[in-house]
Amino acid sequence: MSGPDYWAQACDELSLADPVMGRLISARADTHPVPRGDPFQTLARSIVGQQISVKAAQAVWDRFARAAREVSPERVSRMRVGTLAGAGLSMRKAEYLKDLAQRFHSGAVDPARWPALADEELIAELVEVRGIGRWTAEMFLIFNLLRPDILPVDDLGVLRALQQHYPAHLPDSPAGVPGRQVRLAAAALGERWRPWRTVATWYLWRSLEAVPVDY
Repeated sequence: MSGPDYWAQACDELSLADPVMGRLISARADTHPVPRGDPFQTLARSIVGQQISVKAAQAVWDRFARAAREVSPERVSRMRVGTLAGAGLSMRKAEYLKDLAQRFHSGAVDPARWPALADEELIAELVEVRGIGRWTAEMFLIFNLLRPDILPVDDLGVLRALQQHYPAHLPDSPAGVPGRQVRLAAAALGERWRPWRTVATWYLWRSLEAVPVDY
């Protein structure tokens, strides 16, 4: 099994500790996340793609990239909000992108410091950026940084999979919308998977769909 350095060990330990998780891992043992690209561009894409389809997000990104000519913190931090909006971004997203670029360019957000930061410290830094919430930060830690112990209890896919495979542990969701009690129960259940909650999350996603979750 390839993937992150810790992946094989994590799969073995999770399978031994939790027979249900072991079955999920065995069913999709050939899959694992791969690292994403440049951190700034990854976060910028997450902002561009909010609340629009994948196809629309790519079209807007392409227009933005052409307008920027170079998608870098220094370049984007110098662009006018109006210019960004002219590339197809809403004014709010244009402001978010500029804030992201300025924070990277100034060093307020500095990838060189991230290896020394615990997960919660890094999430706290990222959510200071306008337009980045906890879910986006967690997806970034999973898919870009390959942090091993992230369980995004606000992710509907994770919650659906937990309710399907661990029905005794998660309460029913009124009207099909997972609430606070479901999220608390998911977090409690996830304690059994430390320090490999990212790996558990990955196979929970895999159990729901044949097409890999992407970010």
